Amino acid sequence: MVFCLREYDDRYLMKSVVQITSVHSLFDTRIFQKECKSLTSFGYRVILIVRHAKDENIDGISIEALSIPRNRLQRMIFTTFQVYRRVLEANSRLHHFHDPELVLIGLLLKLQSKTVIYDVHEDVPRQILSKHYIPKVWRATIAWIVERLETFSARRFDAVVAATPHITHRFESLGCHAVNINNYPILNELHTPRLDWSQKERVVCYVGGIAQIRGIQEMVDAIGQTDVKLLLAGQFADSQQRQRVVSLPGWANVQELGQLDRPAVAQTLARAQAGLVLFHPLPNHIDAQPNKMFEYMSAGLPVIASDFPLWREIIEGNDCGICVDPLDVSAIREAIEYLINHPDQAQRLGQNGLRAIETTYNWETEAQKLKSLYEELLA
Repeated sequence: MVFCLREYDDRYLMKSVVQITSVHSLFDTRIFQKECKSLTSFGYRVILIVRHAKDENIDGISIEALSIPRNRLQRMIFTTFQVYRRVLEANSRLHHFHDPELVLIGLLLKLQSKTVIYDVHEDVPRQILSKHYIPKVWRATIAWIVERLETFSARRFDAVVAATPHITHRFESLGCHAVNINNYPILNELHTPRLDWSQKERVVCYVGGIAQIRGIQEMVDAIGQTDVKLLLAGQFADSQQRQRVVSLPGWANVQELGQLDRPAVAQTLARAQAGLVLFHPLPNHIDAQPNKMFEYMSAGLPVIASDFPLWREIIEGNDCGICVDPLDVSAIREAIEYLINHPDQAQRLGQNGLRAIETTYNWETEAQKLKSLYEELLA
């Protein structure tokens, strides 16, 4: 009888996994909508430790709530201790965490012979170089420290899941077990079938985090030189940036939508005739693969994107949009006006993008990579 109970406990632990984030919101697209839901569909018991008001079960996922911190410092110190306590309570074998500030918890778990995966969404050291809230004089030093800490830690984890090929290569070169699981969109989530292009409004859209380095000023300046509207969905990085942008003349052509849930994002994309992703040419952007670019494609929208080599390879290689200098307001304006004034061409480009999503850039393919990794680590 004791043997049977022990065998049952071992099997239970084998299928129980913990996803952990102290930074991202509960319904984060990559963590909750894609990874947690996919793992649940594969038969895993999924526990998600995340900032939330209460413990509950959502879509078969056990939510273990962390208190919501008042500021970034409190999150990095007190919330991290709370994360560790909740991880120990979960009593699982496999732990999959998503934030650089949790690498120390990952190392503590390894000392207890736990299986640990570090999910790297961004090239963090390069990202730090453009963080507006870090004084410029300190950015290079902090980036150097973070890179050394990531390097030391990642080599000791069982796997690194990387959101782009560029990040994957970085960790592979360190000798890590790195797996590229791209942040591609879920098939059919944002696409409105049988939508008549003639029903679309005379608008373009931007969906995502709003910041100076993501091209908000250039987008507003460009849209202000047209008779087109910009649907702006997402949150500003801070209130000061919003105040500066709202004061621009082009803001009169902007419809600010705020933070949207997934159905509302789909409705917004259905209204638009093109999607904008005009990040500035910064180290963390050039080799990135913005989720919004693929989401526009998955909705059948042509993309107006920064002319980085990797982005050109995706956009022009699949003939699904126009690449421009993200700092050139005139070039952005011309691309917007061209697609608005040539709806047949815009629709053709959008259909090409949707076809590329269906054949290549979709989460269903990436989810199988995640499934294979879990099976390998828990074998």
